[in-house]
Amino acid sequence: MSVTIDARGLSCPQPVLMTMDEIKGGSEKEIKVLVDSEASKENVSRAAVSQGCKVVDIAQDGEEYTISLARD
Repeated sequence: MSVTIDARGLSCPQPVLMTMDEIKGGSEKEIKVLVDSEASKENVSRAAVSQGCKVVDIAQDGEEYTISLARD
């Protein structure tokens, strides 16, 4: 199972904070984060890695990104 965080339309640090809340409080091993800016993609990926998550994939569709994260 996975959880999806839809942070499209939000500017940083909101996507990072939403992702960190899920990493710290959620129970799903797979997290998908939807963002719509390059800065959010980079910031979410960096924050997730700093918390021990792996960036499994980053898919781009136009100006939107789907960041797939996995925690150990």
